[in-house]
Amino acid sequence: MRKQFIDNLRWMDVFLLIPYHAAQAFNTWGERNYVFFTQNKPISSFIVFFSPFFMPILFLLAGMSSRYALKKRTYGQFIVERIKRLIVPLLFGTLVFCPVLAYIGDKTNLGYEGSFFKHYKTFFTKWTDLTGFDGGFHVGQFWFLLYLFVISLVSVGIIQLTNKVLKKRIGTENMPFWGICLLVIPLPLLYDLLSIGGKSFAEFIYIFLIGFYVLSHDEAIEKALKYRYVSLTIGLVFAIVNIYMFIWSGKDFGLINVIAKAFAEWFMILALIGIGKNKLDFKNNVTAFMSQRSFPYYSIHFLWIVLFQYWFSGVLGNHTALLFFVPIGCAFIMTMVCAEVCLRIPILCFLMGTKK
Repeated sequence: MRKQFIDNLRWMDVFLLIPYHAAQAFNTWGERNYVFFTQNKPISSFIVFFSPFFMPILFLLAGMSSRYALKKRTYGQFIVERIKRLIVPLLFGTLVFCPVLAYIGDKTNLGYEGSFFKHYKTFFTKWTDLTGFDGGFHVGQFWFLLYLFVISLVSVGIIQLTNKVLKKRIGTENMPFWGICLLVIPLPLLYDLLSIGGKSFAEFIYIFLIGFYVLSHDEAIEKALKYRYVSLTIGLVFAIVNIYMFIWSGKDFGLINVIAKAFAEWFMILALIGIGKNKLDFKNNVTAFMSQRSFPYYSIHFLWIVLFQYWFSGVLGNHTALLFFVPIGCAFIMTMVCAEVCLRIPILCFLMGTKK
């Protein structure tokens, strides 16, 4: 039986991407962006609250879904499906959307004055930090698809090797809740391991495998459900501590801050799984509508938020609230319109990695 709360958690998480990426234009830690307005602590706190668990929960949900998928598919079929769903939109998005972002980044950060088509060559020949903020090559938001594809391949190898060596399934369904809580321990050690641009392969493959081996079991999901408010309380406390140390304290807490981030990440994930199972395990016309559009929404959203921030940067003056909320509203409308168009054109569905 399909677990509808997984789909609902996924699309709800994805639909937060527009305000999340809009807030990057106000960050207080000196990170460049395609468009930057001014430092703002409350808006930066929004980023820091969500950042520990915002993307990791997508990898965990992917790990859970992969276990269910492999019950119906061979490893070969699973990999072919991953190519269609991940590599095709990765290549399409990198060729079509990312050059626009890099062009805007070059104009706003380095004063580029040439045409977009002239800059297209620069995009493929300028290799620096892979962020695109300086006009160089990057994969933008499609890093998630790249990571998920590589992690899927590696995980299939790990699963096959484990099954061959142990010759039986790993029995994780009876893990007690305190044992599930202790899975937080390796996280602080993984953040800088195999990290590219602050995004750690090691962290995400660990979270993916926990989803596959642990939280895909009904018994583990029931434990997350039972202790959802305990997890939520712990997660919120450490999220607030993380925000204070990173944004408001004016000090560098080093390892303590990293540990707070790890606890915020893991316990907010457990809380969301439990709350999702309790409140979101259903399907209706609204959830089906939103879930079907979540994948093209993910691919398209970043382009529109950067474009609207760029266009409005010279129109709305220094009004922080307007610079934050107006591009968000416009980007959401255009992203949904584009997603709707994509779902009605078969070739775009294929290129976006989604079903018609």
